Amino acid sequence: MRPRVSIFWFRRDLRLEDNAGLYHALKGNSPVLPLFIFDRNILDRLGNTTDRRVEFIYAALSRLQTGLADEGSSLEIGSGYPREVFGRLLADYEVEAVYTNTDYEPYATERDKEIGGLLAAASIPFHSFKDQVIFQKDEVLKDDGTPYTIFTPYSRKWRSVVSPFYLSSYPVKKYADHFFPRPAASLPTLASIGFKATGEPFPPAKADRHLVKEYQQQRDIPGTEGTSHLGVHLRFGTVSIRKLARLAADLSDTFLNELIWREFFQMILWHFPDVGRGKAFRPAYDRIEWRNNEQEFGKWCTGSTGYPLVDAGMRELNATGFMHNRIRMVTASFLAKHLLIDWRWGEAYFAEKLLDFDLAANNGNWQWAAGSGCDAAPYFRVFNPTLQAKKFDPGFRYIRRWVPEWQELSYPPPMVDHQQARERALQAYSKAVSPP
Repeated sequence: MRPRVSIFWFRRDLRLEDNAGLYHALKGNSPVLPLFIFDRNILDRLGNTTDRRVEFIYAALSRLQTGLADEGSSLEIGSGYPREVFGRLLADYEVEAVYTNTDYEPYATERDKEIGGLLAAASIPFHSFKDQVIFQKDEVLKDDGTPYTIFTPYSRKWRSVVSPFYLSSYPVKKYADHFFPRPAASLPTLASIGFKATGEPFPPAKADRHLVKEYQQQRDIPGTEGTSHLGVHLRFGTVSIRKLARLAADLSDTFLNELIWREFFQMILWHFPDVGRGKAFRPAYDRIEWRNNEQEFGKWCTGSTGYPLVDAGMRELNATGFMHNRIRMVTASFLAKHLLIDWRWGEAYFAEKLLDFDLAANNGNWQWAAGSGCDAAPYFRVFNPTLQAKKFDPGFRYIRRWVPEWQELSYPPPMVDHQQARERALQAYSKAVSPP
């Protein structure tokens, strides 16, 4: 006789505490079988067998498995295409319901529609809950019911409707005895799914209270440890957004604002999914005549542009999978405007390299820098990398760390003149966006 269970499907919510969908699953009628799927649709698109994001997921799953063992249960690990994995589970178990947390990216929406259809054919409910954001989809709209496309009024509305109710935690521990009982199984090795471990450490999941409190003063200085490095934990849900929002509400309005920016871009992706499929939010910007010089793109990728701040950022990214938030803006602006290379090339490169890659934020920020997005920097705003370095790295602490040869003869001269590149960009942009 097949065991009767409900399934909770972990995706970008890799924690037991304060997990909305898991909480609702555990409150159900049947014992809960926790599931994670190494999705070949995602893994097969990764070009690097040492992709540290897979290593991060694996480490998070190991912690989950330890926590579940303490409750007398174990993760079910599937590897393959989700439809096939669920087909096997439906053969092995009598499944009462499947629970998960909503993922708003286009692929995830299509995947969940497919799995929902498979389950519906077997008369099995598929329940999805809000967990990675405070407000989702249509919860923060203009008074006329349309979505915001400008951040400042969106943030004002967000703040006007938030309350302790939205920031409260889900008491998962209270229902932990409802997990499906079984001995803890060994996780499959990384090698068995086609990846290798680097052994490099990851930033801690805990937010430093002092750092959050001083965030306003320190966040733009790349040579100091003034940012939280929590992006990867938010991306994969190893930290609760509600917990972070409560902390920010107590300590730093600026830090809270960054969390609201994250939700703004999630909302934009939901309401305007074409931005996640390579379209400019402002259609006129798809008419820009990009130069798309592959040799120049290669210099940008490797941090060999002759602009120390740009090169430092790219080298930091390539070495660590992280880039300081201020420098992300500078490097993105340089690619799109100084080199007139399609911002989508840079977006794709960041998507490949960033530990904290998130489609909504990556796309939103790239389109902001390129001028093509909602609430974007105007196209005539072109960051001057030299002035940015003087303002935000005046002691060259950041530059010296990543470009130690920047004052040597071996360091290349600037690959473009700032003023000439700026004028070239303004002409190309103006031609594209001006009415015929």
